This record gives sequence, C-alpha cells and structure tokens, in this order.
Amino acid sequence: MDRETFQSCSSISKISRKSYEQFFSSHFVDYIVKRDFSYSKFFKNYLLPNHPCVFSTKFTEDWSCRKHWVTEEGKPNFQRLLQDYGDALVPVANCNVKEYNANPKQIMPFKDYVAYWKEYIQNGHSSNKGCLYLKDWHMDREFPEHNVYSTPMFATSDWLNEYWDAIEVDDYRFVYMGPEGSWTPFHVDVFCSYSWSANVCGRKKWLLYPPGQEEYLRDCHGKLAYDITAPILQDKRKYPHYEEVCKPLEIIQEAGEVIFVPSGWHHQVYNLEDTISINHNWLNGCNLDIMWQFLQGELSAVQNEIGEWKNTMDNWHQHCQVIMKSCSGIDYREFYTFLKIITENRLTFLNSCAGSSSSSRLSEALAALGPYHAAFDLQRVAHVLECLLSNEDFKRLDPDSLSSQPENLLQQIKEALGSVL
Repeated sequence: MDRETFQSCSSISKISRKSYEQFFSSHFVDYIVKRDFSYSKFFKNYLLPNHPCVFSTKFTEDWSCRKHWVTEEGKPNFQRLLQDYGDALVPVANCNVKEYNANPKQIMPFKDYVAYWKEYIQNGHSSNKGCLYLKDWHMDREFPEHNVYSTPMFATSDWLNEYWDAIEVDDYRFVYMGPEGSWTPFHVDVFCSYSWSANVCGRKKWLLYPPGQEEYLRDCHGKLAYDITAPILQDKRKYPHYEEVCKPLEIIQEAGEVIFVPSGWHHQVYNLEDTISINHNWLNGCNLDIMWQFLQGELSAVQNEIGEWKNTMDNWHQHCQVIMKSCSGIDYREFYTFLKIITENRLTFLNSCAGSSSSSRLSEALAALGPYHAAFDLQRVAHVLECLLSNEDFKRLDPDSLSSQPENLLQQIKEALGSVL
C-alpha cells in the first residue's frame, strides 16, 4: 500500500460502501487484463467498495498446475494427477443429494474419484452414483512441497489463513475438481469472507447477488433457497418476496481466469465443463466490520432460538457462545484471539522497521504489502476492538479466559499508530 492510499483511508472509522444498485441491472463486471494492475487500485476500487471483478489468464500463466494438471486439449491430466496424488484421501460431495441446504460428503481415495470421473465422462457425463464433486480439499496443506500455484498479490492480505496457520489447526485454501454438471448450491462464504477462485482448466458459471438481495430469496419460514433456479421459487405462497429480488449477476469464468467474490455476496456456481479450480477464503481490514456484523447476527439468532430458557438455564450466555461456535465455527472468545494474533504480527513487523530477514510466507506477505498497510490493519482492528469492548455479550465473557486483556491490546495499537502517524 502506498502512502497516498493509506492517507485517503486512515481517518475512516466505519467503511462507507456505495450502493450495489449498479449491479441490479448490469451483467458486466470489470475485467483486469494486465498483471501490472496495482494493489492500491484494487484496494480502492474493489476491496473497500466490496465490488466483484475478474482477472485475466495472465495472473495464472506461470502456475505449474496450469502446465502439469492440464492436457494439451485443455482437459484434466488424469495421468499426472494420479501420479502426484493417487493415494491421497479427498472429500467428495454428491451434487444430486440435498442435506441441510448443502450436499453430503464422503471421504475417498483420490484414485477412486478419478476412476469414477473417467467413467462418468465415458457414460456421457452420467452415473448411477450421482454427480460427485471433489471439493474443499486442503491440497496445499497436505502437499506444500508441490508449490503448484501462488496466491495472487491482490489477495496477500489474508488474515483468515494467517490466523489458522498460526494456531496450526486448519486453513481455508482449497482445490475443487468436478465433472461437467457438478455445482455448488446457493450460499455465502464462511464468516462472510472474500473469496478468490481460479480455474486451472474448464469453465464455470457464477450467479451472484449483492448483499441484502438474499433476503428476497428466503421462503415463508425464513430459510434461504437451496437452488435459486428452481421453479418452486416462483410460488408466492412459499417464496413471498421472490418477485422483489434483482436478477443475478452472471459471470462465465474461462480457464485460467480468477474471479474475486466480495464479502457477503451470495452465489451459486456451475461447472460447465470438466473443471479444476483453486479457491481461497480470506479476510482483512477491509471486511473485518462485515465479519463482526455477521458474528453478532449469528449470536443473536442463537439467543432467539433458545431464549425461552434464558431465565432457567445456568450460564445461558455461555451456552449461547458454545452453540454459536458449533454452528459458525467461531465464538466471541476466539474472535478476540484472532484479532490479537493479527495485531501482534503487525506490531512485530513494524518494530522490525519493515526489514525482517525472515523468509516465512507471512513475513514475505507483510513486507510486500508494506508498513502503511500494517498501520491500516491496526486501525481496523482498533475500531472493532472498541466495538467489542462496548458489546454486552463480550463483556459477559470470563476475563481470565482471554489470552490477554483487550484494553491492553488496544493501548498497544494506539501507541504503535502514534509512532507511525
């Protein structure tokens, strides 16, 4: 981040996002062709306003997976994939079966999935086993030495994976492989995060809705639609607000292209051909406030669901946090720990005068983004920390259960920003 960009947003307490109305009738998004497109432009034109865009094949042309995983005809190179990953165990979803607004998954050897995929193609893209889709495979975590792709520069400010890498529990870096006709039901990404998705080979069709439009796609019980193309949505008795929704933003993503899906944009995705893609979910200072709003909404939903036991259940508020974490993957305590780790990494970076000799993935990313970006990150954390400290549900947490006191962390941030500014 350059100084000008930092100064233009350094006084922001609450990020003001422009209306999404331009996407209600338009079916066009910006297409970024040249790799010299600056991070500052992406930051100002897409991250902050939360708008989608597509990057050209030039952003993935040097990835080894685009050379080794793909045949000369542009199809999945099953022989090479089996050679590298044949014995790996992979998660596979059945697109023909609905289970709680998603598809049930099974774990199977990669070589068995490839055998199924080949047979599926030979049978005219059909099988009595259903349409199986390999998705959410943590290939990078299981085979880090393969180094088959690199995170695009525009997505290097990635707090979500930075945090999960630090606690060595999980990550949100995935590989997807599926035959023509495989698809993902209507959803929003984890924690209302951003995502980027690159097609190694094949083509996808994306149907995206700007934040807020998903409310018109709920049934009479408030349940979100599973398939937004299903005829049942036109039944006013079951989907009373469907006529009010805008048309989805439709994007056809070609092989080698990268799509940026903004925070809180619900979407449904189809593989138009046999397709391999790489996807990261990510968060940073630009959408931290959206994550915080999402978490408050998740806790409120739990509190409403079990509200009748509030006066009779011991530790009712604590139980709400437990249920929230089981449903959403995070509670307020872990959210604070997340903010603490992000803060400490940036304080360490700034104290090193942006000149650390470490060659870790994180230190390289922070160095590439620069000290102004680290200062922007700290400003965003400080804003959300102040919100946390005034939040009644956060105040109810046992202070001894927190890894450090948030007031002390906030003071450290203010002192660091004082020296930078």
